Amino acid sequence: MSLLDLLAWVVLIVAVGTLVAIVVALGAMPGRIARRRGHPWAEAVVVGGWATLVFGLLFWPLVLIWAYVDVPAKREEQP
Repeated sequence: MSLLDLLAWVVLIVAVGTLVAIVVALGAMPGRIARRRGHPWAEAVVVGGWATLVFGLLFWPLVLIWAYVDVPAKREEQP
């Protein structure tokens, strides 16, 4: 193998590693946000973040928004 072939392999390995790191970061981001904010359903947000990555990122933005949205507190009715 020539030097250019080795360089091409190194570039390919770095590109694949970077892609894997980006996928892992995107999958973990909604869960980390939900836990940090004290979301009542943080574990569900974690599962949703990873599940949407497996199924093609279609609902990933919704899970990210869900990580930021808290359940509104109940209001007491005034007589």
